[in-house]
Amino acid sequence: MSAACPEKMPRHTFSVILSYLAMMALATAVNLMPIFLTAVSAEFHNLSAEQGGRIGAVTFAGLVAAILMSGPLVDRLPGYGAKAFAIGGNLLVAAGLFLLAISPSYRVVLVASFIMGAGAGSLDMILSPIVSVLRPNHRTVALNFLHGFYCVGAVLTILAGALALRFHVHWRTATLCIIPFPLLVGIGFLFARIPPLIAEGALRISTRTLLKDRFFPLALIAIALGGATELGIAYWLPTYAQDDLAFPKFTADLAFLGFSLAMAVGRLAIGLIGQRINTLHLLLGCCIASIVLFLAAAFAPNALALIACILTGLAGSTLWPSTLALVSDRHPHGGATMFAMLAALGNAGGIAMPWIMGFIADAHGSAALAHLLTDRSGLSLGIAAGGLCPLFMFFILLAMKTQPALPRATSAPAAG
Repeated sequence: MSAACPEKMPRHTFSVILSYLAMMALATAVNLMPIFLTAVSAEFHNLSAEQGGRIGAVTFAGLVAAILMSGPLVDRLPGYGAKAFAIGGNLLVAAGLFLLAISPSYRVVLVASFIMGAGAGSLDMILSPIVSVLRPNHRTVALNFLHGFYCVGAVLTILAGALALRFHVHWRTATLCIIPFPLLVGIGFLFARIPPLIAEGALRISTRTLLKDRFFPLALIAIALGGATELGIAYWLPTYAQDDLAFPKFTADLAFLGFSLAMAVGRLAIGLIGQRINTLHLLLGCCIASIVLFLAAAFAPNALALIACILTGLAGSTLWPSTLALVSDRHPHGGATMFAMLAALGNAGGIAMPWIMGFIADAHGSAALAHLLTDRSGLSLGIAAGGLCPLFMFFILLAMKTQPALPRATSAPAAG
């Protein structure tokens, strides 16, 4: 089926719905540990900030490894690769959840986190090209909607985890209760109709051709910074709200819920109005808003700082999906490999920022400096450092804006 046949798209509504649900399963794999981090830390003899950050880093290391391995494989298995990785990703998430629930040690928690990350990576790699080819004329809208369901999944995960802890349900029991969801979504993909990721009669653009376009390497850097902007503060928000801003555990978890709700609202709103605004200008404005909010989250009075933490979800919501849409519109025949490179670099920010923030929090002199500035721990300086990501992304986007459109001959599909 050609990707350029929108009149046939209703036949694939089931595939679109499953993609949304799979994005929610991905969100579960990424967002469950931040909710349970305090409880897991207490059970394994009070983990340090660096050890807590390492769990997030390992999760995203598994995610990036899966993305880099699976993207090229999908392009080389065009008949059934997309469906196989959609199924496999959900099954890996379920397996990681099971291992986490029975983990006897911190090391096993790291292994479980890596497996969940690998499942999330397979899904992150494959879902965007699936939805992009299903909605070829409205990629900004479609990709913001898809990634909006990541936020929906994050909200439900956070709410379920917070309520479980509130009503004294052990974190292991709560983890076991989540497992049926990714299992059922994986089974559903057995019956889904997945279209070819490259339109009939077209060849995938080679990686060499992509990299020759200066716009694409800049986009890789931009999406890495966008991922760092989003995922760094998301990982540490519950701990920061509880330990530094002095809010109760339940309130801290609700703040994380508010962050994810704000991100969902932002992405779904862009999905509704995306065709009426300039995507690059939208990204520039969101970078400026994110910088201001990161500084407020680090240095404002406690109540205002918590509100700023939540609103960073709204300001940073479109940085990832709209960057994907910019590149996909410029190179519609990039295939899974192109999306894999973008997803890998985006999630590289997720590897770096939780660990960097934890490292800054533990660094010699950070606690004294933070206490002098804010009467908080060194983690407030880690939060402030997160504001450098949207700052750098702003200048990268300006550089992308100066890149001329490619001549038709240069952007034509190439084999390889």
